[in-house]
Amino acid sequence: METANVLLAVENLKTQFFTYGGVVEALDEVSFGIIEGEVFGLVGESGCGKSVTASSILGLVQKPGKVISGRVLLDGDDLLQKTEKEMNAIRGSRISIIFQDPTSSLNPLFKIGYQVAEPYIYHQGKAKKAASNEAVSILKQTGLPDPRDKAKNYPHELSGGMRQRAMIAMALTCEPDLLIADEPTTNLDVTIERQILNLVKDLQEEFGTSVLWITHDLGVIAQICDRVAVMYAGSIVEQADVRTVFRSPKHPYTQKLLRAIPAADSAGENLEEIPGSVPRLINPPSGCRFHPRCDHATSVCSEKKPIELEVSPGHTVACHLF
Repeated sequence: METANVLLAVENLKTQFFTYGGVVEALDEVSFGIIEGEVFGLVGESGCGKSVTASSILGLVQKPGKVISGRVLLDGDDLLQKTEKEMNAIRGSRISIIFQDPTSSLNPLFKIGYQVAEPYIYHQGKAKKAASNEAVSILKQTGLPDPRDKAKNYPHELSGGMRQRAMIAMALTCEPDLLIADEPTTNLDVTIERQILNLVKDLQEEFGTSVLWITHDLGVIAQICDRVAVMYAGSIVEQADVRTVFRSPKHPYTQKLLRAIPAADSAGENLEEIPGSVPRLINPPSGCRFHPRCDHATSVCSEKKPIELEVSPGHTVACHLF
């Protein structure tokens, strides 16, 4: 991957949570890069660390959590070295996020129009009337019906799909360099999900924004992403362009994930389950964290953490088989 056009580089990111039950090793030296203008997918089972990755990038890890080490470079500038005031200026302007549940992310006490207009006021210093007009304009771009009327509604007066469109409008107000989408379609029905996926892709191409799309759904990855990183138990196990991962997966975990997807004409009879369960990150397995569930595990897998190797141009795998 060319470094000249890498917008965001996450390098050896390590985040832990210090609980009464022990230290949760949520992220174990996670590394990946997002190229300008691309949609980059981060996929894995629930609890693998995807959302913690987003929080760590944005400097939103709450106590008892802490980023222990690593770097998050935005155009070469390390965000982990920024003060809270500096990060507040970056969030919403250069990096925005769409959360999974717009109901809990939108303020129930303020009308939609005001909440969408707020970034224009805070980050761009626009007057309230001008910001309100901009808010209606961006709401219209997201396909929200009757945007001027809907701007006068409170969040509870809108449907789930409408609230998610309002969240997308908020995220795109300042035309950010990077948009983080943290499972934004999980709570929506299939029809609305497809609309939101198409909307984000269209707006991403229009604004030229890079996107980090976080999901547990490989079907979504296939529809919207250019490249993808597969995460397991706080570690990245494989990275490549989407076509390569689907056609030639190398890591045993990626292979098992793909075999667990039902084919359109199979009625689900040939599905394979992944034996065992995701490990508790308070006391994760030694060596490769996937080895207790892997059909190919050897003694070295439980003793030594595999390093990430490039098996073909742009395709990396962290596995002792390679």
